Amino acid sequence: MSSKVKDTNGCCYEAVNMSESSSTSDTGCCAPPNGSNKGENDSVCCGSQGTSTLPNNMQVKKEHLDIDFMYLDLSICTRCQGTESSLDEAITEVSKILEATGTQVNVQKIHVKSEVQAAELGFVVSPTIRVNGQDIQMNFRESRCESCGTLCDCEGEVSCREWEYQGQWYVVPPKGLIIEAILMEVYGGAKEEREVAHRTERVPDNLKRFFDSTHQK
Repeated sequence: MSSKVKDTNGCCYEAVNMSESSSTSDTGCCAPPNGSNKGENDSVCCGSQGTSTLPNNMQVKKEHLDIDFMYLDLSICTRCQGTESSLDEAITEVSKILEATGTQVNVQKIHVKSEVQAAELGFVVSPTIRVNGQDIQMNFRESRCESCGTLCDCEGEVSCREWEYQGQWYVVPPKGLIIEAILMEVYGGAKEEREVAHRTERVPDNLKRFFDSTHQK
């Protein structure tokens, strides 16, 4: 037989093959008022008002996820090294969820070696993480990177990226920031949280100095 049971949101739905002893009173589930016919688009919930639906940003699931990690250096730059480690750990932690939902993840790590390559990629700050072609955080800021400064004899300082998460700034992105960006992209909520990344072929002076100096060595 079938009877109504209550889900985690307090909403009733039909459950099949339940024992004869089960009842709506046992489960604490609501039932439509006597004499009323429940339409297919209606829902009757216990302890709640109105209808219950999935959030709009959870209705679309991406089945393909491309993650690009772009950087200037992994041999010395502590920010690039830390970002790579944080990204690897974030992917490891979220991989079981993505696998269970049938999402295929492809990770590409790109060493940006020249101004020409940076222009082609629209690479404006190091390091950068993109999910399906979109930077996971557009409101970045930069600060002096001593590690990259040792790689080149630049006229002026070399600056690398800082990341904002929960009201604080970090030189290495926290795992939580990366995990949230991945899940928002998979389940369709990214458009509400992130600005559209506008690609530019203009390479910032900061990166030009770095490339010019390292090529002369």
